[in-house]
Amino acid sequence: MDELKKELFAYVKENTFKETDSLKSDTKIFIEGVFDSMGFALLLDFLETKFQIQAEDSDLVEENFESIDAIADFIVRKNPELV
Repeated sequence: MDELKKELFAYVKENTFKETDSLKSDTKIFIEGVFDSMGFALLLDFLETKFQIQAEDSDLVEENFESIDAIADFIVRKNPELV
């Protein structure tokens, strides 16, 4: 799970214009303005491609994507073979 979170941190840091020095695994990335709706669309594409998961409409709720922790948990639920 640590390696997965490292990959997510790297992606977020590379794909935001916001300062990320204080980014933590539980930072609310949309509330803090790290990503907006376009950032979410790109994040979703990255997750589906990189981790070979398919997000259903019912998965597209804030709780699944609000932080690095939440995204990592979501990925593992969708593809348990990753851990």
